[in-house]
Amino acid sequence: QVQLQESGGGLVQAGGSLRLSCIASGLTFSRYGMGWFRQAPGKERECVAALSRSGSMTFYAHSVKGRFTISRDNAKATVYLQMSSLSPEDTAVYYCAATSLDSGKYEAEYDYWGQGTQVTVSS
Repeated sequence: QVQLQESGGGLVQAGGSLRLSCIASGLTFSRYGMGWFRQAPGKERECVAALSRSGSMTFYAHSVKGRFTISRDNAKATVYLQMSSLSPEDTAVYYCAATSLDSGKYEAEYDYWGQGTQVTVSS
């Protein structure tokens, strides 16, 4: 059974930083591209960052480019999202997801999803 478990969310002030982690089990982690999505209240879920199996290729949404960094440790079956210069507009539930493709930026490309972790940025 595949499980993706996010952690690291919480409440942070504007301008602050957080690091999200997602530990995968039940799959051969190195064979999956990984992504971080978020969904704010009343908005559609969007991909904020994606990373290929080897970590050599990345995608970032325009809104987070230069502030967020996605990385992975295949030995630990873990993907990270380092978030800095956070603003209230970053408030959302953040999800990690795994795709059997090398990488992807659309929901439909992902096979497995975590339960999500709340990130709240106060002004």
